[in-house]
Amino acid sequence: MNEILEPGMIVRHPGAPEWGEGQVQSRIGDRITVNFSHAGKQVLDGKRVSLDIVWSQGG
Repeated sequence: MNEILEPGMIVRHPGAPEWGEGQVQSRIGDRITVNFSHAGKQVLDGKRVSLDIVWSQGG
C-alpha cells in the first residue's frame, strides 16, 4: 500500500494514533518521511508499517 504514497498525501500511522494526521514529505523506496501534527517529522520504514491514507490529491 505504501508504494502509492506521494508527497502531499495525508496519512495516519495505525500503530501511533496519538501522532495525529501527517503529510507525506517524501518516499524513497521503503523510506517514508512524514510530518505529523503531534509528533513532528518522522522517517518510517515502509516494510514495517502500512500507513492509512486519509486524503490524497486524486480523491
